[in-house]
Amino acid sequence: MKYGMHALGDSAVAVTAGEQAGEETTAAVRAIAEAVGRAALPEVTDVIQAYVNVTVCYDASGGVTLEEMKERLCDILKDVQPASPETGRTVEIPVCYGGEFGPDLPFVAEHNGLTEEEVIKIHSAGSYDVKMIGFAPGFPFLGGLDERIAAPRRPSPRLEIPARTVGIAGSQTGVYPIGTPGGWQLIGRTPVDLFLPGEEIPSLLRPGDRVTFRPITQEEFDRKEDARHDQS
Repeated sequence: MKYGMHALGDSAVAVTAGEQAGEETTAAVRAIAEAVGRAALPEVTDVIQAYVNVTVCYDASGGVTLEEMKERLCDILKDVQPASPETGRTVEIPVCYGGEFGPDLPFVAEHNGLTEEEVIKIHSAGSYDVKMIGFAPGFPFLGGLDERIAAPRRPSPRLEIPARTVGIAGSQTGVYPIGTPGGWQLIGRTPVDLFLPGEEIPSLLRPGDRVTFRPITQEEFDRKEDARHDQS
């Protein structure tokens, strides 16, 4: 498996698996991140997976030089092969589409010459791969959106989007785990928490997972929301 490697400052190395995001690049990035994680190098402080690269952060105060870190990474990655998509988890996320939860659903439908029901059907029929977690704690960037429902970002971002809101931006979809500003087109909301600050891994989703969305009614949303509050 081919990859590139370059320094990011004086305490991080970026390992690049390709120039463009795609299934092969995603599989390679995931394999790199998993291999570095398994190696458990004591000087490594974080392994951050993104669309086409993995950033390996390390503690340089212990005397490890950049060249030494590169050599160790090359040794770890010399026999690594792209990860199989079948080894990731599949996570189903229920979504109540439209209405107050999805104020931009009419725009997405009109933009693509579809009805709102068709947008919901297409969005919930897809299977999405978690490319990376970023922007906000637990925010998943999901690839695999059907081009029939792709939509541009809003020209002016909202100052705050409610937690657990599902959105579309270009050919991506995702879920806002916490209340935050954002410019994605909002189409629904889930009663499921994606940011889990009390857990050892504080994100429901991880790079390499597959995500499916299941439409639910307002009544089911309210029941799950009540149950979520009871558990908190």
